[in-house]
Amino acid sequence: MANDILLNVQGLKKYFPVKKGLLRRTVAQLRAVDGIDLTIQQGETVGLVGESGCGKTTLGRTILRTQKPTAGQILFRRKNGERVDLAQLEGNALRVIRPEIQMIFQDPMSSLNPRMTVLDIISEPLVANQLMPSNERIERVKFLMNRVGLEIKHLNRYPHAFSGGQRQRIGIARALITNPSLVVADEAVSALDVSIRAQVLNLLDDLQQEFGLTYLFISHDLSVIRHISDRVVVMYVGRVVEIAPAQELFNRPRHPYSEALLLSIPKPNPRKRTDEVFLSGETPSPVKPPSGCHFHPRCKYATERCKVEAPPLIALDNQRQVACHYADTLELRGIENT
Repeated sequence: MANDILLNVQGLKKYFPVKKGLLRRTVAQLRAVDGIDLTIQQGETVGLVGESGCGKTTLGRTILRTQKPTAGQILFRRKNGERVDLAQLEGNALRVIRPEIQMIFQDPMSSLNPRMTVLDIISEPLVANQLMPSNERIERVKFLMNRVGLEIKHLNRYPHAFSGGQRQRIGIARALITNPSLVVADEAVSALDVSIRAQVLNLLDDLQQEFGLTYLFISHDLSVIRHISDRVVVMYVGRVVEIAPAQELFNRPRHPYSEALLLSIPKPNPRKRTDEVFLSGETPSPVKPPSGCHFHPRCKYATERCKVEAPPLIALDNQRQVACHYADTLELRGIENT
């Protein structure tokens, strides 16, 4: 099983200094990612969910090393079998790893250079990393355009000439041009219409099977996460509170925050609608999070112990981890029994 682990994150932290005053002195730390442990197996899709501001995107960008971690390890297995700690790499040592880890961005318009043609946009990672001669680059671009559903005759068009769904397909082709092992998709379908969203999700599934890709899929849309994920990681204020196989999480969550998220999903059936509030209050500030369990001010199951003692992320079985003092005793509801 250890040989199947593509990414192993241990104790990962990313803090941002809060500066005030004329001299811009650091007065506090914003704990965007606060000690996360996470493994991703080769070929699986891990969904990452949580409310806005919980640190999902920061975690993805820190794993990609577009942001330098404050502490922790990011152990990545390269295609040659070598295991490297991305957290310790700098300069050229990091540059040679970048083709193997790519990202699909949320906004398909702002992530594409409006002054570059589709050919230039998709082939840019190859040029930057000097991976292929020019004639091979063009053939590689044509191949990927065909695979993501774009017409080769549009090779020299600019991004403004495409729809939102087509622009996201360009972004997907650019992410895959270097033949990566790990792809971080940050809200990759949230800016698309619902019908186009389904097409892109199915495309990502097909590409995963064809190229042996591994996805870290970041989203706030639980229906999307349920459709595409093998396992789900639930984050709250910079920490992981639950990790579980997707269907098990949706059927029976083991952390109160996971339950609240699931029960907050709008019901399409008007007869099943309710005025019950499942998740009240605001997400606390990561600059000054609550003591003990960060979720206790909003948790209806919280006790005095929760206010003073932070629960560790412990394994309930081989596939599920939960950070809750009462995970073994609480009977929580999933979407199948609401």
